[in-house]
Amino acid sequence: MPEPTDNRGGLVCVGLNYKTTPVEVRERLAFPEAQVPQAVQQVRGLPGFVESVVLSTCNRVELYATHALPSGDHGHAALRDYLVEHFQLQPEHAEALVLYNLDSAEAARHLFRVVSGLDSMVLGETEIFGQVKAAYKTALDTGATGKTLNKLFQQAFTVGKKVRNETTIQRGSTSVGSVAVDLAEKVHDLKECRVMLVGAGEMSRTCAQSLLSRGAKSIIVSNRSYDKAVELATEMKGTAMKFDEWEHALHEVDVIISSTSAPHFVIKPEQIEQVMRKRRWEPLLLIDIAVPRDVDPAVNEIEGVYLYDIDALQTIADEGRRERERQLAACERIIEEQLEKFGFLHSPGSTQHGFLTS
Repeated sequence: MPEPTDNRGGLVCVGLNYKTTPVEVRERLAFPEAQVPQAVQQVRGLPGFVESVVLSTCNRVELYATHALPSGDHGHAALRDYLVEHFQLQPEHAEALVLYNLDSAEAARHLFRVVSGLDSMVLGETEIFGQVKAAYKTALDTGATGKTLNKLFQQAFTVGKKVRNETTIQRGSTSVGSVAVDLAEKVHDLKECRVMLVGAGEMSRTCAQSLLSRGAKSIIVSNRSYDKAVELATEMKGTAMKFDEWEHALHEVDVIISSTSAPHFVIKPEQIEQVMRKRRWEPLLLIDIAVPRDVDPAVNEIEGVYLYDIDALQTIADEGRRERERQLAACERIIEEQLEKFGFLHSPGSTQHGFLTS
């Protein structure tokens, strides 16, 4: 595809995250991975828009775009309307939707903070860097980016690496996956613990690595693609199980960590009821780090079952946050220096959009 023409208008970002929007709303607005290339083209195809990148993770949905509209407000409104229409939100849900609307330097500063792990549930999170790179690559591969967003995202990755190399913000438990394992360790002795991972993506891989390093007794991996389950299980010295068989092994495990990309619940109350009878009501911990959620919340009402979704992990993440917060000032200073270096911050009378008009 030809590269979009240079944009002399504005840079905008419209988004929502774990701080602005609870998981039951976020899951309504999550783009399945397979649909992101189409979404990127849809955003780029909106009247007046030139370039686009769509970032959709368990903790955020953000649309980055450049446009030739009269103002940033017009760009924000168009992106909001797109989200409402794309996800067919009911009027009451659309009215209650809380989005942050950023443009120019604000949008760039936000992206730099996201890539650096400063805007994550787990301060200093490392996974988000790879997620942003993947989102950018998808947009690049579909021809939806051009001079402006290519430059912006490449600079963001430079900033993220600088923050990682020059501060200690990413030491300790710096991923949702590792925090999920922290929780499992609070409930069970991992050396005696049997864990099942439902899903074999990056989140599951992070959990498995953390479990293995802390001496978990056994790990079972189940995934729709059995080959991927085998690959992760082999790497983690665990056991792979076909997706249509995992239910039969539930009564043998102590912790279930679920992170699939299914658009609906894959773990339901009736399944867990049967499991608990076989377990004779011994405690079972379920950690659901998927968005949309994998586990029906009604499961938490079953005796002996303890369910935590991704928002519930926030409390645990906060416990390890204090030390890394001391590094925040250094990280923010690096970001401001890089914003100035890349032409976003100017003295009065200079161009509004910095490198956008260079």
